[in-house]
Amino acid sequence: MGVVTAVQARKVIKWVLIVSVVFYLLTRPTDAAHTVHGAFNGIVSAADSMAQFFATLT
Repeated sequence: MGVVTAVQARKVIKWVLIVSVVFYLLTRPTDAAHTVHGAFNGIVSAADSMAQFFATLT
């Protein structure tokens, strides 16, 4: 019975997160765009840093 409730809790948490993200996107699209843009810039910066690190190893 404990396993079933853990699975159900994961499903509930997943749906709460999905609904929260959709609500955020619909009510604050500009802020959501800035968030996505910032996350993308962070990923690009991390990839660039890794590329520079590996370039200095050779």
